[in-house]
Amino acid sequence: MLYNTQREKLLLPEYGRMIQQMVDICMEIADRKQRQRCAESIVAVMQTMKPEVRQMPDYVHKLWDQLAILSNYQLDIDYPFEVVKPEDIESKPKPMKYPMQRIRYRHYGHFTEEFMRKLKEMPESPERDELTSMMANYMKRSLYNYNRDAMDERKVRMDLENYSDGTACLPEDFRFSSVSNGHLPGHVATGKKKKKRN
Repeated sequence: MLYNTQREKLLLPEYGRMIQQMVDICMEIADRKQRQRCAESIVAVMQTMKPEVRQMPDYVHKLWDQLAILSNYQLDIDYPFEVVKPEDIESKPKPMKYPMQRIRYRHYGHFTEEFMRKLKEMPESPERDELTSMMANYMKRSLYNYNRDAMDERKVRMDLENYSDGTACLPEDFRFSSVSNGHLPGHVATGKKKKKRN
């Protein structure tokens, strides 16, 4: 008995061995017109096997790309699209640049540091005061998300002053907004739901 593990490896296993055999037969057809019609029939069968691809953009183009892959780029036909090249598939993406700069308080993130630099440069105005209060509430939420037990409004005040080198301070009567994710500060969510009484 011949097992699939003993057979030739499939180039696209999701289409199965039947489609692979159809492509192999198509490549052996000598007449170009018949070979072209055979390839179009194979693409039609591939489309019925995977109807979900119709929701993808350029799905017909992708099917012809996959036909070229199944033939290991050896099928000599007139493709209706320019098929993807092997070097494009095998090429690795370029590494992304990652900012490797030091962040004073990592739980506040890079955005907070950039914002505070610009806030320090702003002249005193009602707009600056409003942005300071918005930043304080944002820092409170960041600290709460990072560590609920460590969330303390006094710490947020001190961190805000340290970030701004003392230029951005909250008034004594400033009231922080409540954390609006369903939990109050100091309350630990258990994830349990109350049972309904009949």
